Amino acid sequence: MKRILLVEDEKNILDILKLNLEMEGYEVVSATDGLTALKYIEEQHFDLMILDVMLPEVDGFSICEKVRLQNNDAPIIFLTAKDAAQDKITGLKKGADDYMTKPFNLEELLLRVANLIKRSQKQSQRILETCEFGGNKANFTTYEAEGQTGHFRLTQREAMLLKLLVERENEVVSRQQILQAVWGYDVYPSTRTIDNFILAFRKYFEKDPKNPIHFKSIRGVGYKFVNE
Repeated sequence: MKRILLVEDEKNILDILKLNLEMEGYEVVSATDGLTALKYIEEQHFDLMILDVMLPEVDGFSICEKVRLQNNDAPIIFLTAKDAAQDKITGLKKGADDYMTKPFNLEELLLRVANLIKRSQKQSQRILETCEFGGNKANFTTYEAEGQTGHFRLTQREAMLLKLLVERENEVVSRQQILQAVWGYDVYPSTRTIDNFILAFRKYFEKDPKNPIHFKSIRGVGYKFVNE
């Protein structure tokens, strides 16, 4: 199930959009102000974001800019009453993928959401079918891998977790983001399970598992993959 962050401070619009997006099969997390939205973005994984521009606390342009500075490439759609040409240019310059003005056609918005998620998914799959780092190799389609002790096969969960970390290279990925992306929103193992997966990666891929250079722990937060 694809996850969407919907940031809108007009309750009627938020409720209508949330209902219709959920009817299309998306999981929707909503926020009515910019600070809450940034907190969710920091803690959770989203496949697409729909942002209003005029928001309490932090405006949509600032949210978009911060997301892109974090190398988060989730598609962003602005949905706003700010309809001046310069506003649209500003939104796209900040890194948005699309810009729609209110009043809007609901069916058109849903089509744009579906197309952006589909395009993003294809790009991600094309870029990350395989990875190489530190003399190691992994194929995310076949689960075949080459590590410090030779050839082996990753499990499906190991491949999903490794892909998540690799595609967010040099970013700290929180335990909550890992749980949602790899295990699913409703099935949470203990955080110790994630720790065990990371320990396994270090045995597979690190020359010195006790002094890892690729799979680093960030105390109290999560993990970071580094390709050195």
